[in-house]
This record gives sequence, structure tokens and C-alpha cells, in this order.
Amino acid sequence: MGHSVRPDIAAVSRIAFDIGRAIRALMVYARSPIVAVPLERFKQSGVPMDDTNEVERATERAPRRLALRIALGVVSMVVFVAVFFLIAGRIDWLAGWAYLGLTVCGQGVSVLYLWRKDPELLRRRAEMGEGTKTWDKACLGLFGTACMAIVLVAALDAGRFGWSAMPVWLWPVGAVPYAFFFVLITWAMAANTFFEKTVRIQHDRGHRVIDSGPYRFVRHPGYLAVLVGFLLPPPLLLGSWWAMIPAFVGAALLIVRTVLEDRTLRRELPGYKDYAQRVRYRLVPGVW
Repeated sequence: MGHSVRPDIAAVSRIAFDIGRAIRALMVYARSPIVAVPLERFKQSGVPMDDTNEVERATERAPRRLALRIALGVVSMVVFVAVFFLIAGRIDWLAGWAYLGLTVCGQGVSVLYLWRKDPELLRRRAEMGEGTKTWDKACLGLFGTACMAIVLVAALDAGRFGWSAMPVWLWPVGAVPYAFFFVLITWAMAANTFFEKTVRIQHDRGHRVIDSGPYRFVRHPGYLAVLVGFLLPPPLLLGSWWAMIPAFVGAALLIVRTVLEDRTLRRELPGYKDYAQRVRYRLVPGVW
């Protein structure tokens, strides 16, 4: 049976207006002279440290670029939230708000930590590096579609039409691995400065094997985090059995990508074959 509650467009508009004011304040803050970035962050950026003027200009631009990225991220989130609840047909969907709250908190803490740890990695992850494998571009497109389908199907099911009924006690069953996702993916990124979003051998950056942090236990800890914590929990958090279908499709695509990436690294990255002998498992210790 469907829900008759209609989206409160006025409330959505007020939220969007308040966020817009926050973005403008953020941009003003970015131009403030009190914002500083340690010069040590430019040691690996390619900027000659003896070029004082260039370093100072880079130091001045960095917080503004960060503010712009944050602003664009906030705008994207506002659009997503609006579409999400419009598809759900209601704005008082508690499970939807709880899911978004967990996502914003987890992502926010992760980004802030990585900005302090390796800001250059965040910049590179926003781009598609030269030499990205063609098969990976196709795989990412399909995977992104599956991820989007998870939340949209859940919104139609649990939010609007009520096609399936999921017991409430499954919510914490989804919340725990979802929190695990943010912890493990952040740990993997912090340990691996080559953790870009696409598969390529980063010859331009002296790509080498990373065997510290979670890479001591499995060869692809980031994929483990996505599989266990990012794909399967959202249907439980949103209360939709139907959303499990795109979740399993995304899981299958992720496993295929793991196989193809591991094969590429064995073939093209020096030292990876030896690493694979030391760390035998791709995703799950003792299993595969």
C-alpha cells in the first residue's frame, strides 16, 4: 500500500536556501587570510620548494580549491537529497534521513582525515588519470549505475509504494557494516597514496606496491570495504528487499573488477607478483 504523504516542497526549499548561505560563508572563509596550509604538503606536489613565490601562491590557492570542492559537493548532495525524497514521495521517511545522516557523517570524517593525511590523493581521486584501462571505464559506468539503482529502488519500494516489508531489527545489522565501510576505506586510502578511483599503472608518480596497513591482510581492502559495507547494507538501512537486486549486481561487478585489476597489477606493476605470494587473498582472508 502506497504512502499518501506528499513532499513538503517549502521545507526542501528552506533547507536548500540555508545550505546556499552556508556555501557563501564557506567561500568567504576561503578568502580569509587566517586559512593556512602547511608547506610540507607541497613537497610531493612537484612545486620547487626554493621557489618561494610559487609556493606562497600554491599555499594561498589550496584552501580556495578545497572550499570550491566542498561547495560543489554540498550542491550535489542537495540535488541528490531532493531527488531522493521526491522519488520516495514523502519527506518524513525516517529511514531515508537516517541513511543520509550516516552517509554524511561517515564521508565527512573520512574526507577531513584524508585532507590532513594526504590532500593530494583527494585531488587525484576527483580526476581520471592518464592511462586508465578502457575496460575499467566501462566497469565503473555499470557499477555507478548499480549503486544509484540501490537507493532509487529503495526509495520507490520502502518510501513510496511499499512493495516489500523488512523487519526493523535489520537496521542495526546494516548500520554496523556501513560504519565498517568508512573505517576500512579510510584506512586503505591513508595507507595507499596510489588509491585512485580508476585502474591504471601510475608511471607518472612512481607507482609501487603498498604492503602496509590493511594491505598486510588482503590485496584489495578497499574493495572488501565496498563489498561488505557499501553495497549490501543500504537495502537493510532503507528497509527494501527489492534494493538487494541492484546490490548483488554491483557486488558481481566489483568481483569482476577485482579479478581484472589484480591481473593487471600482476602483469604490469613491478613487485606485485612477489607481494601476491606473501598476501595470498584478494578480498576475504582465508577464502579468496
